[in-house]
Amino acid sequence: MIPRMSKPFKIPLSVLVVIHTPALEVLLINRTDSPGFWQSVTGSKDQEDEPFEQAAIREVREETGIDAATGTLTDWGLENVYDIYPRYLHRYAPGVTRNREHVFGLCVPAGTPVTLNPREHTAWQWLPYRHAADACFSPSNAEAILMLPEFMP
Repeated sequence: MIPRMSKPFKIPLSVLVVIHTPALEVLLINRTDSPGFWQSVTGSKDQEDEPFEQAAIREVREETGIDAATGTLTDWGLENVYDIYPRYLHRYAPGVTRNREHVFGLCVPAGTPVTLNPREHTAWQWLPYRHAADACFSPSNAEAILMLPEFMP
């Protein structure tokens, strides 16, 4: 019998990418494992030494099919540190309870096509930024969206 390879633990270093248009419409995606959990693109680094910018570009492509090169990726120079939700702690090494998240914005043209990864998300919508903030499950995601006008390229 061949032993089953276990999935490596998630790295508690992640990105939050607020994808938006020049008109301040924000893309929100709905999580497969939490119906009604609308959010921006998020995801952990694949390797400790993966630059945050590369993680942001990779996660945007994986979750939405959007090539970040079609827009302007901006490092907002902000980080959130938060407690990992108990339901997700099993994904991290024993004893890891907090995550550090680096925030980016990605300005894309209106009408940019979205192709979701069906394993991760079930639906998407573009909303005016204030409505998008109201729809977010995560307080740090909502706060980042409300800051969008300050970081317009």
